[in-house]
Amino acid sequence: MEAHISAQHWGRYGSVFLLFSAVLNTASAVTHYSIPEEMEEGSDVANLAADLGLDVKTLSKRRIRLDVIANKKYLDVNKETGQLYIAERIDRELICTAKTSTSCFLKMEAIVENPQRIFYIELEIMDINDNAPNFRRDTINLDISEATQAGERFSVNNAVDLDVGANSVKTYHLSDSDHFNIEIQTGRDGSKFADLILKKALDREQQAVHNLILTAVDGGVPTRSGTASITVRVLDTNDNAPKFDKDNYKIDIMENSPIGSLVVKLNATDLDEGTNSEILYSYSLYTSEKTQLTFDLNPNNGEITVKELINYEDFRIYDMEVIATDKGPNSLTGQCKLTILVTDMNDNHPEISIKSFQSPVKEVIAVDTVIAVVSVSDKDSGDNGIVDIRIADKLPFALRESSNNYYELVVSQPLDREKVPEYEITFTVTDRGSPPLSDNETMTLELLDVNDNVPQFPQSFYTIPVMENNAPGALLSSLTAFDPDLHENQYLVYFIIEKEIVNTSMSMLFSINPENGNLYALKTFDYEIEKEFLFHIEARDSGVPPLSSNVTVHIIIVDQNDNTPVIVSPWRAHGSVVEEKIPRSTDKGSLVSKVIAIDTDSVQNSRITYQFLQVTDATLFSLDQYNGEIRTMRMFSYRDPRHQRLVVIAKDNGDPALSATVTIKLSTVETAVKAYSDMTEVPLEYDIFSDLNVYLVIGLGSVSFLLLITILVTCVLKCQKPKLSKAAPPSRNSVISERNSTIADSTLVSNDAYWYSLFLAETRKGKLVVRQPVPKAGSRYIVSSLPRSTGLTETSDSAASTLQYPK
Repeated sequence: MEAHISAQHWGRYGSVFLLFSAVLNTASAVTHYSIPEEMEEGSDVANLAADLGLDVKTLSKRRIRLDVIANKKYLDVNKETGQLYIAERIDRELICTAKTSTSCFLKMEAIVENPQRIFYIELEIMDINDNAPNFRRDTINLDISEATQAGERFSVNNAVDLDVGANSVKTYHLSDSDHFNIEIQTGRDGSKFADLILKKALDREQQAVHNLILTAVDGGVPTRSGTASITVRVLDTNDNAPKFDKDNYKIDIMENSPIGSLVVKLNATDLDEGTNSEILYSYSLYTSEKTQLTFDLNPNNGEITVKELINYEDFRIYDMEVIATDKGPNSLTGQCKLTILVTDMNDNHPEISIKSFQSPVKEVIAVDTVIAVVSVSDKDSGDNGIVDIRIADKLPFALRESSNNYYELVVSQPLDREKVPEYEITFTVTDRGSPPLSDNETMTLELLDVNDNVPQFPQSFYTIPVMENNAPGALLSSLTAFDPDLHENQYLVYFIIEKEIVNTSMSMLFSINPENGNLYALKTFDYEIEKEFLFHIEARDSGVPPLSSNVTVHIIIVDQNDNTPVIVSPWRAHGSVVEEKIPRSTDKGSLVSKVIAIDTDSVQNSRITYQFLQVTDATLFSLDQYNGEIRTMRMFSYRDPRHQRLVVIAKDNGDPALSATVTIKLSTVETAVKAYSDMTEVPLEYDIFSDLNVYLVIGLGSVSFLLLITILVTCVLKCQKPKLSKAAPPSRNSVISERNSTIADSTLVSNDAYWYSLFLAETRKGKLVVRQPVPKAGSRYIVSSLPRSTGLTETSDSAASTLQYPK
């Protein structure tokens, strides 16, 4: 940007300006700025206040403003900063339409008040290359005669570019051509235009139209270009003579040909166009008068027709010469010779007679069986009286000559009604005359259906998913077979092939509509009981003998999330609260309890996660969401309450998810001994004969007694091992334990008449290990007798223990 004041203007009119300025309080200095066109709105041009020597703080008070040019306010002044900025995008080509000068100026006035002054501002708009060259017409049409000599010039429209200077049109390019190039010319005003030069003579017969692309390129950076299509139509001259399709014609014509019948249509072509290609036909002087009287030549289309009756015995050969002449200014000609041979007329058609015909026949008819007997005849003599008979090649039949002019139609290939139900057999007889005459006779052979097609299912194996808890009678699928036979051979009956599964037949579980093959479920299926069924369905037609086929059906029961997780550890009576006691001196990270839930749904729906639903102190305990272990996050402090209430929710992965909750009431004690009464607190000071010590003595006695009973029971079970195979079938808990044998830490709850215990069971090689952590260093174990209904063997492990309490 630059700003300057014209010194010459000031020196010449300085004194007058000072006097005038004193009266009007205005200024005549011109401030000059230069900017490129198309600047973004809001772009700063210069600090007008600084260039005019105005105080920025007084701009608002003095109400500085710019005049409006042609109802557009291209620039404005920021009264806060004094910056001159773009108020509206400026298009140089719109403001300065005249291209006589490369300069473009906007002149405006800046007016301030108090006192009033007028400043003259001159804004030079610099051109940018924002316009591409443009031809006035997108398509330039030129007509050039093919006789035009090489070197001839042809003017074409020049391109116009709204930009000026270096951004205007600088050069032209022509697309590749063997016949044309361009020569660039410069006008007096510096504009560029191109002349089209013919560098090679044209031939309309080789190429009638030439399509060229003329490209104008400006000198901007980057360059812009515009194109125009040049279509050169080549005008014809009469430089090609007419030419017949052949130089010599040999034509046979029958005697007694009707008058006016066409003998031949001659065709001569001229590569020229217009009148230069229009042709007239005529006889030459070498054509005899007899020939011209017998045959008529149409001068316009070259047709030769019979003019008089032709007799083979009078004249057998006619020779003629025909000339083709175009209608050009300098007419050119072409000629051909014709030889017309008259042949004897074959004027009797051959005849065919069907002596016997058998229809309908069964589709299993044997090969070589005779279907029909026909005879042929022709009244002509010689070659005209010899008759040939034939049928279509693709038919599964053959003709066999039995005697003179007698033929038998026999079956040559096996027939199949399902492929072709009937045949249209056409006998064609042709004599050997010239031209030959022929006749034909058609008969229809109908095939009768036999039961020779087995019903076919679209698939050999069907896999049908069925969502559990389905409604009885629900449609599972439609198994439809197809039999291409007809009538009773086509009527199919569907039924299930009986197969017993655990004393249950398939017909008790499924039914099929015998008419349409719709398969229905007769009961509601439970994924946890039945997971799949495999059976066969047979489709049998009603033919004699009947034919059938079967298909294998695989029913897959799809699991639904219909089983709520069951919390099996810690065990508690229905609706009761689990009570646990832990030492107050428990370290950080110690296992407090472990929640275990099982879900009898499939793997995805049975995936259990654990969360705290309620917790007295969220900073004291943590819960592993995958294995359900509850551990301390820190040690107990004297401020922590003695009772903690934890509500844990076990939620499966189904949609929607099902859940179960367990409430654990934790009580802290000052020693490592657990007191299992939630109403009794262990005193800090007690004597040796306190109630707790009495309970310990009773507990130790009970443990010793139970250990002895366990050893005795184990010995008895080992002695009776062969008889265990006849024991009652395992209970539901044992089945669940077996199904989840790969899951570490499953849960089993056992009750008897006198005791109930909380067990945490782990399946190890088919044995049940009963474990329960003891809340102190080291561990001990007590194994109680298990009910026989579990079908499990009792054992002990140094890492397993439990505590029993009177019911």
